[in-house]
Amino acid sequence: MTQTLTLRRPDDWHLHLRDGAMLQAVAPHSAGFGRAIIMPNLVPPVVTGAQAAAYRDRIRAALPPGAALDPQMTLYLTDSTDPADVVGAFRDGIIRAVKLYPAGATTNSASGVTDFNRVRPVLEAMAEAGVTLCVHGEVTDPAVDIFDREAVFIDRVLEPLRRATPGLRVVMEHITTSEGVAYARAGGDNLAATITTHHLVINRNAILAGGIRPHYYCLPVAKRESHRLALREAATSGEGRFFLGTDSAPHPDSAKLQPCGCAGCFTAPNTLSILAQVFEDEDALDRLEAFTSLNGAAFYRLPASEDRITLTRRDTPPTYPTHITAGSETVTVFDPGFPLFWHQEPA
Repeated sequence: MTQTLTLRRPDDWHLHLRDGAMLQAVAPHSAGFGRAIIMPNLVPPVVTGAQAAAYRDRIRAALPPGAALDPQMTLYLTDSTDPADVVGAFRDGIIRAVKLYPAGATTNSASGVTDFNRVRPVLEAMAEAGVTLCVHGEVTDPAVDIFDREAVFIDRVLEPLRRATPGLRVVMEHITTSEGVAYARAGGDNLAATITTHHLVINRNAILAGGIRPHYYCLPVAKRESHRLALREAATSGEGRFFLGTDSAPHPDSAKLQPCGCAGCFTAPNTLSILAQVFEDEDALDRLEAFTSLNGAAFYRLPASEDRITLTRRDTPPTYPTHITAGSETVTVFDPGFPLFWHQEPA
């Protein structure tokens, strides 16, 4: 029996669009979202308001005519970030947030923060102006096991940082652990967390059991099954502190399929079909709109979209590409490992 579900147009509060030929290839696959927080970890990174404005123009030029997507820009926090530039770019409507990467934590994070004392003036200015800090929450200490780096970050970095900067609004991006879920729930009104599509689907066995599967390798790395279940419970709970940030992160297959391959899952083409199936499996379709369309907008103090989309469940799976082409390269689309039956109907 056909089933339909109408939602306010979803937003994506954590998205990688890259630049150049990759931007041209991947931007159309996110064009149906309403707003998207755009990651600034280009090479070189987006560190000033002027650079963010120029990048926004390139994104808009790469979108197809009539695209709904409204890119919400971010600045890459470095040890030398100028507080006045951050606040000015925010007040001028150029940026929505600032992104914290601990140096070396993930793709193109070499320019990230090395000394949190050096960025304290920026964080204090952000707290006063109401600028959100988006956090990649992992320590880079090589003595800490990669599966523990999120939990250690909360204790060593995030909790002291928030205590030292009262009023700072923080989004814990792409949480992957039950500790992350618990901390977000206990953190008060100025703390929220995004959850990716792929972390609701895969655990670390997907990467390692039965052979190495590089297209499931991401950072933060997927954890054990108990953590995945905690994420699914949080995402489908309807709680306002949890919302969608896909962290859709395209890499060419030539870079993924290497002895030292890139981290990232490209989920933009099929995210909504996957999410609808996840929420159906959890008997929570009535809470999908909160996760995708309401909670993030409320946290960022933006109105919910007035546009609507319709998802239809049919017996025939929708057709998604297994790969896309970006210039001379191919990019593999995330495979959830189960059939998808939810279709997004044309507007």
